[in-house]
Amino acid sequence: MPQPLIVVLLALIPAASNFLGGLLAEVRKVSSATLSAALHVAVGIVVAVVGLEVMPRALEVSPAWVPMLAFIAGAGLFLGIDAATEWLQQRGGGGGGRAWAVYGGVGVDLFSDGVLIGTGSVVNPALGVLLALGQAPADLPEGFAASATLRQAGVRRSQRILAGAGFAVPILVGAAVGYFALRGAPELVTLSVLAFTGGALLSVALEEMLPQAHDEASGRRDAFYIVAGFVVFAAVSTYLPAG
Repeated sequence: MPQPLIVVLLALIPAASNFLGGLLAEVRKVSSATLSAALHVAVGIVVAVVGLEVMPRALEVSPAWVPMLAFIAGAGLFLGIDAATEWLQQRGGGGGGRAWAVYGGVGVDLFSDGVLIGTGSVVNPALGVLLALGQAPADLPEGFAASATLRQAGVRRSQRILAGAGFAVPILVGAAVGYFALRGAPELVTLSVLAFTGGALLSVALEEMLPQAHDEASGRRDAFYIVAGFVVFAAVSTYLPAG
């Protein structure tokens, strides 16, 4: 099977997970405690993806300080996107405007997921598989949250479903950018982009997903769910080695 087609199929895994999360918001009401637990698990998975696969790979290159700076720059990019999202929410004045701003924020996150998968596939095809499988559980609660927010804003069901299906676009575009733009690029560039995306992804988890999880519900088991999510990806990483 051609490598570009494999990258597309890998990107569709978290895209399908995100869409499934949106469908769950349509067919049943999930309790705040359940959504909070799912988000905490997702945070643990993201931390594991970055800590166990992304940064160890990126730091194999010399000089290592380049991907380190790229990692910080990725976090800085997220701060800029977060500020822009807040500005859009304020201009929206709540309701539908705020809901679509949240939708846009999830789309940006999915784009970064796609870049991560495409870039990881350039580094090692098995790494692309790992990253796709690792992102899928984290994207499911995001899809749920986006659809639930649109539903609360009074957006029609048909529009919500189309919007959920539309989330496949940013992740596929991101995967194409990550793969085609970096194929044949120097290793230092490829691994620095990998670190850059990892920094943005970790910032999303800590600044958006974790506070949202606490807003939904907070309890003594929060840390347990984060650790459980970390172990889930650790198991995938261990038993599906990236070579």
